[in-house]
Amino acid sequence: GDLQGLERLLPRLTAVPGVLRVRVSYLQPAEVRPTLLDAITRTPGVAAYFDVSFQHSSESLLRRMRRFGGTDRFLELIASIRERAPEAGIRSNFIVGFPGETDADFAELSRFLTAARLDAVGVFGYSDEDGTEAAGLPDKVDEAVIAARLSQLTALAEELTAQRAEDRVGQTVDVLVESVDGVVEGRAAHQAPEVDGSVTLQGPVAGAIGSVVSAVVVGSDGVDLLAETR
Repeated sequence: GDLQGLERLLPRLTAVPGVLRVRVSYLQPAEVRPTLLDAITRTPGVAAYFDVSFQHSSESLLRRMRRFGGTDRFLELIASIRERAPEAGIRSNFIVGFPGETDADFAELSRFLTAARLDAVGVFGYSDEDGTEAAGLPDKVDEAVIAARLSQLTALAEELTAQRAEDRVGQTVDVLVESVDGVVEGRAAHQAPEVDGSVTLQGPVAGAIGSVVSAVVVGSDGVDLLAETR
């Protein structure tokens, strides 16, 4: 019941001996208040990373999902994040083909993705799940339409996230080393394990798995980065 519990907890977590990085995952848009933004972007040891569950950006469709927000409000939130931390990582997941989704709703979601320039995007096609309220909703979208929208939005997301990664060339990143078997690989602060891209390191690496290495991004391949140690 403590609305500021998380922001008070983060400095305590980073103070634990041996903890090099703390990452917050799966936030709802309404939870990302200014105080939490400040705590994540200004607390040493906390990754400037925002995994925000937008799900869609059409206001009318979000209401059918019993969710709030919309393209403009979500873009304002993203702008607030990047005002505090321009290099912050932002990821989200989206559903296409939710009951009642129109061509206009889908176009609005595409507009949002284009403007948002997220670092990582997951796209899923809607399917009925037993016991959910959505399974009983009318205006189901044809499966062929869902498949087409899924393919189109996935392609757009891959293009946009690749561009975002390319924009990071020249930046200095702190890489948490995860593998030293032949190729040295790890994650920068804007990359969560397993779901986002990774960083391949070139040059001498002082330290083993679990160490944090500073490197300059020199290239990208999709959402993955190539960086040279300093």
